[in-house]
Amino acid sequence: MSIQVGVVGCGAIGQRRHLPELAGNEDATIVAVCDKNAARVREIGEKYEAQPYTDFEQMLKHPDLEAVVIGTPNYLHAPMTIAALKAGKHALVEKPMALSRDEARAMIAASRKSGKFLMVGQNQRLDGQHREARAIIESGRLGRPLSFRTAFKHRGPETWSVDGGPGTWFFQKKLAGMGVCGDLGIHKADLMRYVLGEDIVEVTAMIDTQHKTYANGKKIDVDDNAMLVCRTASGVMGSIIISWTNYGEWESNYTVIYCEKGVMMLAMDPKYGVQVRYKTGREELYKTGDISTNDRQVSSGVTEMFVRGIKENKAPSIDGNEGYKSLSVILTAFESQDQGRTLKVK
Repeated sequence: MSIQVGVVGCGAIGQRRHLPELAGNEDATIVAVCDKNAARVREIGEKYEAQPYTDFEQMLKHPDLEAVVIGTPNYLHAPMTIAALKAGKHALVEKPMALSRDEARAMIAASRKSGKFLMVGQNQRLDGQHREARAIIESGRLGRPLSFRTAFKHRGPETWSVDGGPGTWFFQKKLAGMGVCGDLGIHKADLMRYVLGEDIVEVTAMIDTQHKTYANGKKIDVDDNAMLVCRTASGVMGSIIISWTNYGEWESNYTVIYCEKGVMMLAMDPKYGVQVRYKTGREELYKTGDISTNDRQVSSGVTEMFVRGIKENKAPSIDGNEGYKSLSVILTAFESQDQGRTLKVK
């Protein structure tokens, strides 16, 4: 029997990732879709032969609905996830899972109380090169990691959002809560925690709005550039650079990890997703498949993990606790920027 899934949020992430991936999964059936835009959700419903809704609470009452995928503006992540869990549905929520630690904790508590799974869509961990990188670190053949640098930069969400332009919800603080840090920074915080196999415990941040504007020329009220300097539990130091103003190229998303016995480079070569160069001069090259970008989507594996977990009654590895830890790194970065000092991650 396939898992009966509803998708709320029929914008870019829904149309380009969640819906087509679910439709291609023989273990899933899209039975309901929800969006406040009536014309859009009606069209999506027809395309996927699913019941359209403009009211999320009504969608939760859909007969046989077992699970919900939430790809809405950030401010709705926590309330919708909690409502779904309370209604007895498994929930997959986009990142950032919430806008505060209190919201994230409430989501985790709702999952525990309901006995339903909570998964956070931190898809970077599921890319082939990142899984390979973690395996190499775990093998110990590069020795102890010493430092890293990682970056995620593109031209801005107005080139991705289905609504587009300076009016996109990504630029509205009341809807997004945070800018590039919540959009791209949380990916990198989560990725480095995953690849290194340890938590980030200390952050120093510079966060700013440097260029993006609304239609009236006024700067947007969320961040469009940031640099985070981090330290992990074992003392690995690294930088996270994120930007929505990468105008000279389509997208840049790479990582370099410096270790005792050599260096590992991720997503820096079009043919080899992972390159390892030892200080002896020996080199290892790994073909790991394409990485997903805004302009070229490949299967993320996110909904596949979610559906498989429900079917096998196995909690997803990217659960609420993992989402919380990565969110807390980003929230600490904002606190560091506000206070002008290095802070321990709460």
